[in-house]
Amino acid sequence: MGEEKKRLPVGLENFEQIIKENYYYVDKTGLISELLRNGGMVNLFTRPRRFGKTLNMSMLEHFFSIEGDKSIFKGLEISKDTELSEEYMGRYAVICVSLKGINAGSYDTAFRLMVETIKGAAKKAKFLKTSDKLDDDEKEDYRALLNKDMDEATLFLSLKTLSELLEKHYESKVIVLIDEYDVPLAKAFENGYYDQMLFLIRNLLEQVLKTNDSLKFAVMTGCMRISKESIFTGLNNLKVLSITDERYDEYFGFTDTEVKEMLKYYEMEHHYEDIKSWYDGYRFGSTEVYCPWDVLNYCDK
Repeated sequence: MGEEKKRLPVGLENFEQIIKENYYYVDKTGLISELLRNGGMVNLFTRPRRFGKTLNMSMLEHFFSIEGDKSIFKGLEISKDTELSEEYMGRYAVICVSLKGINAGSYDTAFRLMVETIKGAAKKAKFLKTSDKLDDDEKEDYRALLNKDMDEATLFLSLKTLSELLEKHYESKVIVLIDEYDVPLAKAFENGYYDQMLFLIRNLLEQVLKTNDSLKFAVMTGCMRISKESIFTGLNNLKVLSITDERYDEYFGFTDTEVKEMLKYYEMEHHYEDIKSWYDGYRFGSTEVYCPWDVLNYCDK
């Protein structure tokens, strides 16, 4: 027996856990340089399900966050970009929200789930309760974000408010990451309250992404490109990076080279043709990519 192989990160979406617990990681940290050098103020990545969107968001959160552990990026692609790493790594407050769990049969319940989601993001910043950088009114604003009975206006403004308070506390601009922004809209569409949900999401996003001086930049992910007119009407700073965009094509999904390397590592090269004939078939920009979920599960078996 050779040395023990790293475990496959099947279903894992926490970047820090994958690195620290020594799982096999297909290095996508080049996305960070690409975003910082070529990205817009607000970037929306649309990709199919299970293409590593959430893991990439977790990677971004750990890289930028003041609370992050910098050691986990040692030896990865981004660490070679020393200039960017020094300027950006561990320098920002990060608000990270996933809307994946907002799956409800009625608008009422969806609204309450959204409140809980925002509360979860606000709770991560408990230090704001006692921050000597905030005055009493601002602390009151923070406590309002922890209230399960918050009203519509508070919810619409919630992410903007949180970013303003974080900027004041840290004295640095805030990075906003919103994962699976379109799940609540898809569920609303299925259950007959699409217009109400559209109104909510549009207000929430416009406040935090458009008229927000505390924002450094933002990244969103989704599965579908909802017509720009309906939801992002006012967002003139939005860059939509869909599967046809060549610049980011290799950062979501596994490339042919990455699949070959993985098979070699697990001494499974002879399975390459099988995997190729079964699972290949997405073309992002000019790169052929494989769905990571399929490949990991195949190797796992």
